[in-house]
Amino acid sequence: MPLPAPSLDALSTAITQAHRALRPAVATTPLSFSPRLSAQTGCEVYLKSEHLQHTGSFKFRGASNKLRLLPEAQRGRGVITASSGNHGQGLALAGQVLGVPVTVYTTTSASAYKLEAMRSLGAEVICLGLDPLGVELEAARQARAQGKPFISPYNDAEIIAGQGTIGMELHEQAPELDAVFVAVGGGGMISGIGAALRALNPSVEIIGCWPANAPTLQRSLEAGRIIEMDEEETLSDGTAGGVEPDSITFALCQQLITRTVLVSETQIKAAMREVASSERWIIEGAAAVAVAGLQQLAPDYQGKRVAAVICGRNILLEKFLEAIQ
Repeated sequence: MPLPAPSLDALSTAITQAHRALRPAVATTPLSFSPRLSAQTGCEVYLKSEHLQHTGSFKFRGASNKLRLLPEAQRGRGVITASSGNHGQGLALAGQVLGVPVTVYTTTSASAYKLEAMRSLGAEVICLGLDPLGVELEAARQARAQGKPFISPYNDAEIIAGQGTIGMELHEQAPELDAVFVAVGGGGMISGIGAALRALNPSVEIIGCWPANAPTLQRSLEAGRIIEMDEEETLSDGTAGGVEPDSITFALCQQLITRTVLVSETQIKAAMREVASSERWIIEGAAAVAVAGLQQLAPDYQGKRVAAVICGRNILLEKFLEAIQ
């Protein structure tokens, strides 16, 4: 039977505990003011640099928290997960630090850069000719068959609590934010950030940003239930794919997301180019989704203090260069 979503109070408490426990292994990432994006949008724009987190994305936070709380006997057996790359890398590094064997199931279409990065961190990587949701379901089945914990990239309260430490840092770094723009795939990061900020700054708006080509969770929120849909290819591979039918993030997102926005592939590419030009950063498509969402909704936030979460940098250089042409 699926576990119920944690209460917001319980999740907030878990995030606070993770925030204290994960240092110094998990880095506190900078929140940088962007003069150029601020001038262009008419907002006071800050960028949360999760691309500077270990393994190049925010995923190390949740992975570290999950393995920290795993019983010793389960650690010894090893863990299984499903990932297009960033979660797999984060879990592989956390496993390396704590001596936990990690097996990652992924799609045959996953980024070669991310596959190699997972292997270099000691993970066993198994590629399947399935879509991302199919890979998740098969990985969970294999975990049950082998008697190992399955570590969901998002459908896990302890993973979500780890990601929520971003929200704690945002409040410490800029306590008077009006809105935070977050790219969404399975909903783990935005659930954690939203729960942390709801407790610390209830007036802040939490804006969920999706690529228009892959908006399964956004469409599910509109429908009031988790749905399946065919997605198109997107530069935001880190947010692509369906959502587990029993995902606790669905109920959390219903409570925590203030509004949603969809951005085109052209807007994602333009945001990647703008961040490269103004900040001199290479960022992946999912990170650009949050910036593109901010740019699209900027007329509604004139003069307001807003932040976009730059969630990762793990993209092939050739793919990045092609995108910003």
